[in-house]
Amino acid sequence: MDSRFIDVNGLKLHYLDYPADGPTIILTHGLTANAWTLDPLARLLNAHWHVIVVDVRGRGLSDKPAAGYTQADIAADVLALMDKLGLQQAIIGGHSSGGYVTLYMAATYPDRVTHAIIIDSGIMNPKVADLIGPSIARLGKPWPNWDSYLESVKNSPEWVGWWEPAIEDYCRADADISADGSVTRRARPDVVAQVRAGQGTVNWLDIYPKIRQPSLLINAPGPYGPADTPAMQPRELGQQTARLIPNCRYVEVPGNHFTMLYSIGVNSVAKAISDFLNEP
Repeated sequence: MDSRFIDVNGLKLHYLDYPADGPTIILTHGLTANAWTLDPLARLLNAHWHVIVVDVRGRGLSDKPAAGYTQADIAADVLALMDKLGLQQAIIGGHSSGGYVTLYMAATYPDRVTHAIIIDSGIMNPKVADLIGPSIARLGKPWPNWDSYLESVKNSPEWVGWWEPAIEDYCRADADISADGSVTRRARPDVVAQVRAGQGTVNWLDIYPKIRQPSLLINAPGPYGPADTPAMQPRELGQQTARLIPNCRYVEVPGNHFTMLYSIGVNSVAKAISDFLNEP
């Protein structure tokens, strides 16, 4: 895997590149996350596909302009990256907020997207703002040191009772560490607010039926926290989303919205994608 930067649309975009001889899969991450959340999945897929995971604008190590966070802006960055890498077409996928990027691109640029992979995205729990509240609350907040920041992440509801070293890689990529050792998250509150506002301007019920590519929706309906916590995308909403997309397969995997990307569910996610892409 190589960590790379590329100039697109007047900004420097960071991405993780997993070279291989097969077709290219381009993945984008969730709302407050970064490319490293998808590293375990990318490594599994890299056995057969060239995988690129993008730090979308405003997140991770990519530039953070003051404005320009509509779905059209983010999709334009992915298209510009494809152009610079000489990719006329690619398999496009994304987790959570990245799933909306995938849906938007598949519907708006059908000649550039061969397959769409939607990971726990689409019609979400109406209480999603409450569920992601702890993650949003960490934006812009300072911690005195790395250990205190990491402990706060470990205590977030989505990780309750479970942890693994790969999650720390994502946390390190998310941490902006000052000379005095204090930590803030790289994702800023104003950026995340603009992304959410941009998503809200899209008529998604108009987008879904326009997606004609072979599509896969992977749903992890486990509780987003303790056992009595609802899922980020409950089963019935995942299935409803898949029904609205004309040529979409629905697959359910273990875990919740985040643990599905690690040992609890990532092997099942990778298998679902491999089976889907290997269909004749």
